[in-house]
Amino acid sequence: MKEFLTQLTNGIKIGDIDKAYKEIFEKLVDRKAVKIDDDIAKLDSKYRVGQIDISSKGIGYLDSFGVDRGRDLIIDEVNFNGALKGDIVLAKRVFSKRGAKAKVVLVLKRSSKVSVVYIDKIDSQYVAKDIKSDLSFTLPLSQQKLKSIGKGAVLKVDNESLQILEVLGEIEDPKVDEKISLALYDKSEFFPKEAEEEANSFGDSVDKRKYKDRVDLTHLPFCTIDPPDAKDFDDAIYFDIKNDTLYVAIADVSEYVKEGSALDEEAKKRGFSIYLPHKSIPMLPRALSENICSLKPNEDRLAFVCKMELDSKNFKVLNESFINGVIHSKRRFTYDEIDSFIEGDLSAKREDDDEILDYLMPLKKVLDGFRRERLKSGCEFHSKEVRMILDENQNLIKTRVEIETPSHALIEDAMLLANKAAAKRFEKGIFRVHERPDYEKIEKVLDELEKIGVESEMDEDLYKSIQNLQKIADERGIRAEVDRLLIQAQQQACYSIDRELGHFGLGFDLYTHFTSPIRRYSDLIVHRLLKALLSNHKKLIEYISANIEVWALRVSELERESVKVEWDYMDRKYARWAREHKGEHFKAIVADVSSSVPVAFLDDEIYGARLFLMSDDELELFDRVVVEIVEVNIPQAKIIAKVVERERLDV
Repeated sequence: MKEFLTQLTNGIKIGDIDKAYKEIFEKLVDRKAVKIDDDIAKLDSKYRVGQIDISSKGIGYLDSFGVDRGRDLIIDEVNFNGALKGDIVLAKRVFSKRGAKAKVVLVLKRSSKVSVVYIDKIDSQYVAKDIKSDLSFTLPLSQQKLKSIGKGAVLKVDNESLQILEVLGEIEDPKVDEKISLALYDKSEFFPKEAEEEANSFGDSVDKRKYKDRVDLTHLPFCTIDPPDAKDFDDAIYFDIKNDTLYVAIADVSEYVKEGSALDEEAKKRGFSIYLPHKSIPMLPRALSENICSLKPNEDRLAFVCKMELDSKNFKVLNESFINGVIHSKRRFTYDEIDSFIEGDLSAKREDDDEILDYLMPLKKVLDGFRRERLKSGCEFHSKEVRMILDENQNLIKTRVEIETPSHALIEDAMLLANKAAAKRFEKGIFRVHERPDYEKIEKVLDELEKIGVESEMDEDLYKSIQNLQKIADERGIRAEVDRLLIQAQQQACYSIDRELGHFGLGFDLYTHFTSPIRRYSDLIVHRLLKALLSNHKKLIEYISANIEVWALRVSELERESVKVEWDYMDRKYARWAREHKGEHFKAIVADVSSSVPVAFLDDEIYGARLFLMSDDELELFDRVVVEIVEVNIPQAKIIAKVVERERLDV
């Protein structure tokens, strides 16, 4: 929409207007906001189109689309006309003694279908407040009705009709956080009845005799390696040492989830599974994701298998093929178990593990070689993944920081090879892309670090520039912090039909997502496309190709939403924990000094909470500080802390 509205501000031929925007165009014409001259439509100069931002003080700012539109226009609260933060609007310029302002005439696109609000009492008045911005939210309800709903009630509201869709709970109840985080992005835990019935109709077991057209691979000792609490196993591996051949078997979700079915419609709507500390919100009903599709040990399961013949001496893939198969995983390992075996601790080994370990250990060495080759033209970013431990009331009691271990690397490298192999099979499809970052943005990171004494030379080769900086960061003990800055300086990876973009971070010219169709809709589409190509099903290939661009854009949006749900939930848990520790002191590390309010992350018994800092001194990036928690806003999940001690980065 932004592209269309930008074109409209400059002038666009009526015949070139995409049918998707015809309705919006007609609304603008009806409002006389568009002038038409010789078949050219152009936004009237009295109007602006753009996205509205609203400050914590309730002042609106219009970020106008189009060139030469000048600075942001101010919109007073009385002129919001129902617009909410992030909405795309049509605004009319108004002039006052204080200069140019604007008023919203029409909301063109809501930033979200729903809002989450809570009822507060200010003096004697009951008011609804948006839970994200803490700004007043107008509900068409009387004071008596708001009072009957009650102070602290959390509501899910339709942004168009302003009708209450659901009472989620009470703001003081930690168990409401899950409902808030899901509702903010209009996500649901529960599946429609039709989807559940379809999922249950497939039963619990696979009879391989019914699949005579599939390759029987049940004699091969496949295994899965996952976290200890995993319930959905969508990938298994086997390495044939004698023939130097790696098999990556992926749950064959496409066999069960057919295009246009109730299961497919719901999976398409969700796009991704969402993982919260205490539970998952799956993309597919658990009867599929945790049962018939899951590659459980000692069960026959349908699988789509990538078979790769390797040159393990030169770390090259010589040949790749895809097989509709049936496998029988012989063992379910955890990452910790495999790490122990790699380190030489075999105390947990079972008698029947030898057959699998005899190929896993050599495979680890082979994949380590592939990784070394990849990192000659790719990046490796260190991150600290936080795992929250909650009590029975969903209060945060502990955090655990997870880093990549040898077992994680083994599985990741095997999956990378399979994903790369899948991307080679089609010209038009969904690719996982990560665009090359701007040279200037990486240079800016180096400039910021130079201010605090971390100096690194900029190389014409961006990979070398990043690797040189990472080497210095390793020496200073700030690798994860520096990697965070480098990641922020780059565009996010996303899905695209443009196969030429490649994946900068991985150093791959072609890449896609093939290995997780239980939890990612993009992978399910790739499976369908690969199968259509294998069977030369021309009509299906044409259908998928015709819709691929829309799907690529949509799954990219859904991925961002799913991640935001997970982050929002964690922020809420941090906030509730912080409120119970007001006045106490904790260690933290400064992560951002570019904005008016510096930001730090807790680096103590509880790790990773974002803190907005109060300080009389000028803080510098990576300063290690001791902070006192002074204020917590539970609805906004915002923690305010005061710096009481500071230690500069040792340069």
